[in-house]
Amino acid sequence: MSNGTIDIDEFENADDDEFEERNDTERIVLFLDENDDRAWKAATIAEQLDLDTDAVSAILSRLKERGLVRHKRPYWAITDNEDRLRAAYRLHQHHQTADEQYGEEHLEELKTDKMEEVR
Repeated sequence: MSNGTIDIDEFENADDDEFEERNDTERIVLFLDENDDRAWKAATIAEQLDLDTDAVSAILSRLKERGLVRHKRPYWAITDNEDRLRAAYRLHQHHQTADEQYGEEHLEELKTDKMEEVR
């Protein structure tokens, strides 16, 4: 991801506008990855991407839990673990493909009385 490239098969199979439609998490990761020579305050990231600062902070916290960003208060930077970043991207692509092929799953629809709550 950090070299600004994608696999040619992914490029060839993509819709014309596929790469423009990114969710907020993807946009944040891509921004940090493209600017991996700097660390950023959440408010600055929000300003750069025209997002809500609280939403950016929440997303960054989740990304930190997954080991995809580094944090030294008040700054955030993309992980320096390229393998982890690539693996997360591949997993994300697999989930996205499955959602497109089979439809998104909604946990509430699958929930039964026998399921225990996970915290």
